[in-house]
Amino acid sequence: MSALAQKSWKELVLVKDHPMKRIYIEKVVVNIGVGEGGERLEKARALLEELTGQAPSVRKAKKSIKEWNVRRGEPIAVAVTLRRDKAVKFLARALEAVNNRVKASSFDDRGNVCFGIKEHIMLPGVKYDPAVGVWGMDVCVRLAKPGLRVQLRRRRRGEVGKGQIVTKQEAIEFFQKVLGVQVD
Repeated sequence: MSALAQKSWKELVLVKDHPMKRIYIEKVVVNIGVGEGGERLEKARALLEELTGQAPSVRKAKKSIKEWNVRRGEPIAVAVTLRRDKAVKFLARALEAVNNRVKASSFDDRGNVCFGIKEHIMLPGVKYDPAVGVWGMDVCVRLAKPGLRVQLRRRRRGEVGKGQIVTKQEAIEFFQKVLGVQVD
């Protein structure tokens, strides 16, 4: 087990000069896009539940695409949202699968980082099972600062200043200094 997976989510914080400027991992979303329902979707759901230890939700198609034989409302993917220690443990395994390297183009301007894993058997501790097959997945990490919840909550929503939004440069700095990831 890597040193990152042994740390608590509270320890993985990029400390700045002011307490409201510190950056932390808010959530990690893992997605497996299947493109069709049925048995393949159930295999992907079971695999994602085994990898994360949490029940995934089924995602439905937003629009019909005739060339791909996908109809609107048809289940086509499974996703799970991980928070706190579960998020840190899975993120450590996912980063190890990509050799602790993330492209700079994977970062956006609002503190989100997304990267893909081509085969789930690249994750440490996962063995190939012919009954399940091989699945690729997307891993999206959302970084946040204290107070950003004011903008996102349902009740008494308010505006926050530009200083509470994680920039691309801050996200890259967090990944390099706190997680020890090489950004190319």
